[in-house]
Amino acid sequence: MKKTVIIIIALLAFNFSNAQQLEALIGEALTNSPEIQKFELQYQITSEKVNEVNTVPNTEFGVGYFVSEPETRTGAQKAKVSIKQMLPWFGSITARENYVSSLADAKYEDITIAKRKLVASVSQSYYNLYIIKAKQDVLIENIELLNTYEILALTSVEAGKASAVDVLRLQMRQNELEQLKEVLEHNYLSEKTLFNNLLNRDKLTVITIANELIIPSEDILITSENLELHPELTKYDKLYQSIEESELLNQKGSSPMIGFGMDYIFVEKRPDMNFSDNGKDIFMPMVTLTVPIFNKKYNSQTKQNELRQKEITAQKQDRFNKLETLLDKALNNRISARISFETQIKNIKQAKDAEEILIKSYETGTIDFNDVLDIQELQLKFQINQIESVKNYYIQTTIINYLSK
Repeated sequence: MKKTVIIIIALLAFNFSNAQQLEALIGEALTNSPEIQKFELQYQITSEKVNEVNTVPNTEFGVGYFVSEPETRTGAQKAKVSIKQMLPWFGSITARENYVSSLADAKYEDITIAKRKLVASVSQSYYNLYIIKAKQDVLIENIELLNTYEILALTSVEAGKASAVDVLRLQMRQNELEQLKEVLEHNYLSEKTLFNNLLNRDKLTVITIANELIIPSEDILITSENLELHPELTKYDKLYQSIEESELLNQKGSSPMIGFGMDYIFVEKRPDMNFSDNGKDIFMPMVTLTVPIFNKKYNSQTKQNELRQKEITAQKQDRFNKLETLLDKALNNRISARISFETQIKNIKQAKDAEEILIKSYETGTIDFNDVLDIQELQLKFQINQIESVKNYYIQTTIINYLSK
């Protein structure tokens, strides 16, 4: 699992240092997660049941006292001690052990699935924190830009080239951006709590986030064939195998049981008589055989097992179809994110060019502050869209890695 995590992180981060940082956080989450510990304990409990089933039926002891003493030739019977041990048919205990072991194997897949989900959750929360932080940086940049325009507007008002309304519009726009920045601060705190809870640590723990994430130039080719070994699907294989073991156990259950035992009867000597066997105790070895003549129960269990196997086959195919749909959707969404990212780069460049034109216009005394606000709004929109494209790219990559690694 650790090796898989390293591969996943190497694909998700844009450089080695960020990969190491996120890998360390995921390692901490996997170590501390109470959910993982829960599944590991469930697996240990199921595995321990192997020792539980490796037993034979209880040994039966019996003691009896004859209230009305039967008389025999050798004397009156006083009391009886008996012991009996039933043994399952050959291979029955091994069949039980194999069945429980197969259940433990299926339960182990729950651990693998939970780890994958935790890796995905931690990664997604990390990228959400990065996106919030990146948006805050963009808002601060735009607020500073509006401050510069406000100074230009105040200068223009003094020179009679602009009205006080232009200044007020700029200030109102600044207020809006300040509001958005404050909202993002609270969003960051909420996401920070979620992230720290995923790592099972104090919610106020400081989190170090990457300064920049970029979209790689190329993506590794992923196909639906990568789904074949996904633990959500291999779990169905393990469940199918457990039903096969259950049927073998059912067949052993329909076999006879053999028992061994003995009765020991205490005999009292007959008075006033003298012969060789007078008062000789009785020892009687016994062999018992239980035969399930009415085996309708076992035939029904066989039919149920056949139906369960068909059910699991159908469930696996249904889950495969859903996972394949999710994978295909994530792959196409990641392509869309790349397209959007590249488009926003062009738009931001053009918005910067328009901004430079406005600045040159100010030098000639012809600046229009309505255009200033329009360009600033467009620039902010493109920057936010670019950040959302990065977010979407990495979120979809996280989904792809969950499904294909």
